[in-house]
Amino acid sequence: MKMPWAVRNVGYEALKGIDWEWLAMDGAMTKAPLGGKRVGKNPTDRGKIGTKRSVLTDGGGVPIGLAVEGANRNDFKMVEATLTSIPIERPTPTLAQPQGMCLDKGDDDDEVRELLTEFGFTAHIRARGEEAKALKQEAGFKARRWVVERMHRWMNRFRRVLIRWDTKVRNYLAFLHMACAYITYRQAGLLG
Repeated sequence: MKMPWAVRNVGYEALKGIDWEWLAMDGAMTKAPLGGKRVGKNPTDRGKIGTKRSVLTDGGGVPIGLAVEGANRNDFKMVEATLTSIPIERPTPTLAQPQGMCLDKGDDDDEVRELLTEFGFTAHIRARGEEAKALKQEAGFKARRWVVERMHRWMNRFRRVLIRWDTKVRNYLAFLHMACAYITYRQAGLLG
């Protein structure tokens, strides 16, 4: 199942190059009215059944990791699954070329910080609006998390992904992978 994901990322690496310096991860909840595995009660949608996807992007917004759980699962519980879903070999971070991981305040947990350190990432966790505030105050400050937010918006344009109609998680993941592949090819300039 990982083969198309790996081929897509290897192709992008060869054409454009994956920006390993800054990565961003975030989760988004969607409805799953038919239920199935990896669904749960959505705490923000009056307890209706939903699913949550966690996406990891490179500095340019290309998806390089993906995990799916129930909507009632906390973001910080999905970090390890999302990191281990990276299908291609990641360069080893060094002092000269560290790898930063941008997360929101929902992932601010000691367990997450330890996990990121174990994987060789430098954690950059900011509260909602804190990055926008820093943009206004600090000259030369570059926002980092917006690429993963943009990725979720792009994924929500795929009607098959916006609402999970699949009861089998494999089928839903396949459509998520197709959406990610399309977005990656578009980012590489291979699609109009």
